Amino acid sequence: MKAWILLMLALTLPMAAQAEEAKEGEAPKVSYLSLTPPFVGNYGLDGSAKLRVYKADVALRVTGPEAAKAVKDNEPLIRNQLVALFTQQTAEAMSSVDGKEKLRQEALKQTQQVMSDETGKPVVEDLLFNNLIIQ
Repeated sequence: MKAWILLMLALTLPMAAQAEEAKEGEAPKVSYLSLTPPFVGNYGLDGSAKLRVYKADVALRVTGPEAAKAVKDNEPLIRNQLVALFTQQTAEAMSSVDGKEKLRQEALKQTQQVMSDETGKPVVEDLLFNNLIIQ
């Protein structure tokens, strides 16, 4: 009986070691961080009488728990930069698909710049609009 138990332990130890190696070799986890609450404000303030409003639900893609923590720690700076960017947009830019894609790319670039300034690395891999409403 003791020999049987020893044999079973001897057979399971290599599997446990392989499982541990697999955990160490795993790719870091990708996560999407939603910036909440959504961004809401005015844009296209070009002197016309028409009030233009936007609402943007933004998510940031990061890899690993350290990157997620860094983004959370710097969220106020990121939000400030994005609010300034959204406010500067024109009605023409916000009403076209190409304009919205350019806005997304510029928002990503500015977010990465904030993170580079604060942490030394861009950290944010992508920026997505979960929802972008303009009126």
